[in-house]
Amino acid sequence: MWATPAKLRAKGIVGMNRRNIRYIGRYNRRRLYPLVDDKLKTKLLAQQHGITTPALIGTITTQFGIKQLEVLLADHPGFVIKPAKGSGGKGILVIERCDSAHFYKPSGAELILTDIERHVSNILSGLYSLGGTPDVALIEALIHFDEAFADYSYEGVPDIRVIIFRGYPVMAMMRLSTAVSDGKANLHQGAIGVGLDIGSGSAVHGVQFNRRCNHHPDTNHALADLYIPNWQPLLLLAAGCYEMTGLGYIGTDMVLDRHHGPMLLELNARPGLTIQMANGEGLKPRLDCIEQQPAGRPPAERVAFVQQQFARRSAL
Repeated sequence: MWATPAKLRAKGIVGMNRRNIRYIGRYNRRRLYPLVDDKLKTKLLAQQHGITTPALIGTITTQFGIKQLEVLLADHPGFVIKPAKGSGGKGILVIERCDSAHFYKPSGAELILTDIERHVSNILSGLYSLGGTPDVALIEALIHFDEAFADYSYEGVPDIRVIIFRGYPVMAMMRLSTAVSDGKANLHQGAIGVGLDIGSGSAVHGVQFNRRCNHHPDTNHALADLYIPNWQPLLLLAAGCYEMTGLGYIGTDMVLDRHHGPMLLELNARPGLTIQMANGEGLKPRLDCIEQQPAGRPPAERVAFVQQQFARRSAL
């Protein structure tokens, strides 16, 4: 059913115009955008600020450099190749394992070195970049996601989006890949969005294709059982991205690695608004609350504040 504008306002739903003008335009200085629009710059900046990210195996910057791929990948049983300036998960190639002649995607599809080289060549030509500009290919170590999520994902790594406003984590959701989404954690392609209680990291609401969802369609596991371990360290890591970038309104994409704990995947200076649907709640009341808070609080105090202020009981 369609909701009227009055009902959306009553629920505190933030629309695109308000997001762009009131929050992004007001709190994000445009000169800082390259820090998050370029994944390589983000990774190097994170290293300087002690924020954990997947290990960088190497980069390919020229078509001539593609000849070095075989040597670069030789000692890595799994890896991820992504465009530095890509968006929406486009151009990301995940290789779960490989042997002497083949590379295997999580789906089991087989690739050969020529396929990998062609993919990198497409990245360099700007096929997946913002505006189609020439790009750089990043090769990162494979993420081994926490086993606690084995029943909640289909051939992909589940990630956690946290909206950070003036350094405060205000809303979070986990994105779970499905067969329909082709193993990608992209809500528009059919992944599941599960709203998370800021206070505890437990599930509060789930949606797929903008409709209420209580079970994973492929594993049939109840979303109500979903709980994020190491929740407070994850929020602290996300909150620290405010000091790292200087951007007041950002989306942080996080992952829980079974060996390294919470890690930052990437940042977004224009985060989408579907996180409100995943939570069954609007952003505006929380953003209004944070605008009234004093500046200068350290990350730990900011996290403690939102965990007390925005905690809610499970609705699943």
